[in-house]
Amino acid sequence: MRVRLRRPRGTVDVASACVVGVAVLVLAVQVAVHAAAVLLDAWPVVLTLAVLTGVAAARHTARSIAAGRAAAERLAVLRVTLAELDAGDDRAFEEALRRLLVRDGWGARRVGGRGDQAADVMGEHARLGRLVVQAKHTAVGGKVGVRVMYEVNGTAGPVHRARHAVVVTNGTFTRDARDWGDRHGVRWVDRDRLRRWAENGVALHELLQLPVRPSRFGRTA
Repeated sequence: MRVRLRRPRGTVDVASACVVGVAVLVLAVQVAVHAAAVLLDAWPVVLTLAVLTGVAAARHTARSIAAGRAAAERLAVLRVTLAELDAGDDRAFEEALRRLLVRDGWGARRVGGRGDQAADVMGEHARLGRLVVQAKHTAVGGKVGVRVMYEVNGTAGPVHRARHAVVVTNGTFTRDARDWGDRHGVRWVDRDRLRRWAENGVALHELLQLPVRPSRFGRTA
């Protein structure tokens, strides 16, 4: 059904239309006044939110710039490509991981070999503590299973007194291995993460977000 508007006819219709128009205008003015009052009352909050947002954005930008500079400095010291890691043998892979840790500020040594008890590389950091790395050099496309996670978890703390356990491969991990590692605190570095570490210059402890160890006074060192 179509609704057709008609023009006001007679004095009564004109007066009614005027009353309605005035009422709408008054209502609009009241709404505008109320909105202005709300904004005036809330402007400190709005200003504070704007300032906080700006500060957060500035900090994020500053961190990104600092991280980019740090990565460039690390790459100037050492950059290892995945192709180079793939081409080496187990020993070369372990040595490359040791050198990458040294680049990142760790004191590191290679301990891999017979009887290493799931520790191929050991790292020491003043603020992060001790780290154990189990290196798994595989053919491209190879997968590391959950059994490796069991072994590393069983020796990292009790045997090596390490705060952090990491399994690094130039291949990938099974879903069970990743899930089990995430649940039990065994970090994993697959091919994609290895590229970010070795080729792109991201420090391993930043890549894995390793926690800083607490100081004797209850604060982080």
